Amino acid sequence: MSGMVTQARPPRRDGSPVRIGALVPLTRPGWAEAGHHLLAGLELAVRDVNDDGGIAGRPLELVVRDTAADPRKAAAAVDELARLGVAAVAGEYHSVVARAAAARADALGLPFLCSSAVLDALTEQPTDWVARLAPAQSHGWRIYADFLLGAGHRRIAVAHQPSVYWASGTGILRDHLAPRGGTVIELDMRALAPAAVCDALVAHRATALLLLVGHPEPAVSIVRSVRRDQRLAAIMMGAPAGQPEFAEWAASLGEDGAGIPFLRYLPERLGPLGARVGTALRERLGAAPSFVAFEGYDTVAVLAEVLRAQGTDRAGIAASWPRVAVEGTRGRIRFSRTPGISVWQWSWPPIQVVDRDPAEPDRFRVLHTG
Repeated sequence: MSGMVTQARPPRRDGSPVRIGALVPLTRPGWAEAGHHLLAGLELAVRDVNDDGGIAGRPLELVVRDTAADPRKAAAAVDELARLGVAAVAGEYHSVVARAAAARADALGLPFLCSSAVLDALTEQPTDWVARLAPAQSHGWRIYADFLLGAGHRRIAVAHQPSVYWASGTGILRDHLAPRGGTVIELDMRALAPAAVCDALVAHRATALLLLVGHPEPAVSIVRSVRRDQRLAAIMMGAPAGQPEFAEWAASLGEDGAGIPFLRYLPERLGPLGARVGTALRERLGAAPSFVAFEGYDTVAVLAEVLRAQGTDRAGIAASWPRVAVEGTRGRIRFSRTPGISVWQWSWPPIQVVDRDPAEPDRFRVLHTG
């Protein structure tokens, strides 16, 4: 890893740990599988940092808190972590939860490096306290919309549930597709059973259905209903938020879960660091690592470089985001101010549209890159 050359005050060499708070969804209703992948990446990077001498001789230590996809729980965890004296907070997968954590970190003056949440408006106002590794939703979902257009889809239905995240995604798709001849048809899952979704798709002559809903339900029931409806044999289903990435999706749906394109934040080929980390993550998880695990690793890689260069002063850490230059598992990480984004943003991580191969559901196919 390479990083900043400026050195603030000399760090203490007393052997006491440098502590980072880690926010991860580990229990329901959070997406626990994503949380475990994120935590695996965070923990592996901490191990590597400590094997490499830690932070100027001091061990790096994670203080983990389960957010369970609850914004209030996340905000309370940020308060607790601040009192415990962590140098920074890292992590979180769910966008609405990360938004609550970011708001609290901003109010407390606690640096927060968000690993995986993509909602554009992580904070109401621009802040120097928060940086993000994941691409903003507006960027990734426009790439997904371009994939839909390239595949010939113009009448696109979205099955959605109430959520700031799903509403934001629907708006991004509509704004990008409409000037290019695409139409977005909204199907409110508060009012429709899965079988009624099939009737609506036929009535609207939709050629694609996007699942902007929770997993396992109602996503699993919708997929099964569509797969079994002969009228919809030609329809494409998609899940831009990435549900099919995880083993839980494949276990729930089997062959029915293949051929459903989603967004994944990985390069076409991993470099030497990414390949080494990928092997170690596979051993740790007992399964192929998702892009979320790589996001976790990169989060700690960035924070370790900042801490080595800057020490543990919180204001100094936040001031250093624009000077970050770290070789991560998926490319060189730098943060900048991006129009419409209120936090320091890596612009951009590599983005792919991927699906599970219907002929071999454990294998992923890259369909589009952006």
